[in-house]
Amino acid sequence: MARHAWRAEGGRRRITGLAAAGALTALLGGAALTGAAFADDGHGGHWNQTDGTPCSKQARACVDLAHNQAWLIHDGKITRGPVGISHGGQGKETPTGDFEVQWKDMNHRSAEFNNAAMPYSVFFADGGIAFHEGNPQNPSAGCVHLAHDDAVAWYDDLEVGDPVEIH
Repeated sequence: MARHAWRAEGGRRRITGLAAAGALTALLGGAALTGAAFADDGHGGHWNQTDGTPCSKQARACVDLAHNQAWLIHDGKITRGPVGISHGGQGKETPTGDFEVQWKDMNHRSAEFNNAAMPYSVFFADGGIAFHEGNPQNPSAGCVHLAHDDAVAWYDDLEVGDPVEIH
């Protein structure tokens, strides 16, 4: 009998080790062993990637730091974007990886930066990292700055627990 190993990672429970390999092989009918599950889909992306973004179909918010762009996604389809963003500068980089919306605050003020206004904040990473209204032309202290209308859209669209991918 396969031993199931679970561990917490990024706020999610994940199966690991041999149990994960067995489950994946059973789920994909052996495709995992050949790499067929991750083959190009013929449209320039992988089968699980939202077209036109670097993010998976499961993401609700997607950020491409290299190109200063972000998207809102629902059921694997882009609902807003790409929109221009700015992000953390040198020494205050925006963290990359998979996150979840932790909490929201429409009228947040930064305790760290002289009570600076952070309207329409959607927090997704430890250390107070959020999407919020800010000048998309200026680097941030790690947050993702959005123009006013985009910040409102991110705030209105995202809910606590929604997946966020930062690339």
